[in-house]
Amino acid sequence: MSLSLLEVKGVKCSSIASGIKMNGNLDLSLISLIKGSNTAAVFTQNIFSAAPVIVAKNHLNSNVEALLINSGNANAGTGHKGIEDTYKTCEYLASELQVMPEQVLPFSTGVIGEFLPLEAFKSNVNLLVSSLSKEGMSKVARGILTTDLVEKSYSTSINIGGKTVNLSGIAKGSGMIRPDMATMLSFIVSDIGASKEELQECLTVAVNQSFNRITVDGDTSTNDACSLSATNQSGVQLSQCKDEFQKALNLVLKELAQMIVKDGEGATKFIEIKIEGLESSEDCLEVAYTVAHSPLVKTALFASDANWGRILAAVGRAKVNGISIENIDIFINDLQIIVSGEKSST
Repeated sequence: MSLSLLEVKGVKCSSIASGIKMNGNLDLSLISLIKGSNTAAVFTQNIFSAAPVIVAKNHLNSNVEALLINSGNANAGTGHKGIEDTYKTCEYLASELQVMPEQVLPFSTGVIGEFLPLEAFKSNVNLLVSSLSKEGMSKVARGILTTDLVEKSYSTSINIGGKTVNLSGIAKGSGMIRPDMATMLSFIVSDIGASKEELQECLTVAVNQSFNRITVDGDTSTNDACSLSATNQSGVQLSQCKDEFQKALNLVLKELAQMIVKDGEGATKFIEIKIEGLESSEDCLEVAYTVAHSPLVKTALFASDANWGRILAAVGRAKVNGISIENIDIFINDLQIIVSGEKSST
């Protein structure tokens, strides 16, 4: 699902076909940020992080002015050469933009184990920069796709003292989706004014309520990243509206996360699991993911078979202390199928 994106002041985008993808589709994208912008990011928890993740983490403390994204090649499992190649791509773009290489954050998604075709970057950064447009973010939403079937984008705005703050976000991902940031990329931009520390705090909260609560196949990728950039062009500071901004950011990420699940590889249903009554949110999440990852529960849901025994069994093997079967109630939508651990009589 792709929605019309609101323009964010201080942001220009472009996406071109550089030849990284053999089918000639868009595969090299740029999100350019006005000087004075700030960016925060979270990355995959996979300990075998891909080269662009390693470099992006190193560059994140700089005054980031560009996000360089390629699709079709993950640059993962490529060793020291992969890291060196990533630094080179940042240098190519930085030279064209007249910024420092460390002001470029690199992102890659695609096939694992192949080296980046550096010539595709070197010979196309000029076109990438000259193609920048205030309306180009929707094109980037297409350019970052791999196995996805649909584009994923969402915008919202808040009004603070008569001034409007826009937030626009895009994402890609349909396979290897498991909490802790799996094969997915997401880029959120806003014209609010905020420090890196403020953005990092807001992003962490929003990610933990969205991308870190979805799963498709239980695998965790090497390349995941989600960034939040603020251009300080709206005339509104985050300190004036932290709660309102957090709610808006939560909404954008939640919508994008749900789009990813609905576009999951081979997915035919979107299932939302709610767990209540345990001592902590961590315990609730453990039970939810145990149910969500159960092959028997998945096959039952695929067949539209309300096999409650499989759900109950999955709950029982969750690694959570203090669960008693006498306290288990299970509902499918509004229909209660388990009452105090036993089959409902209705």
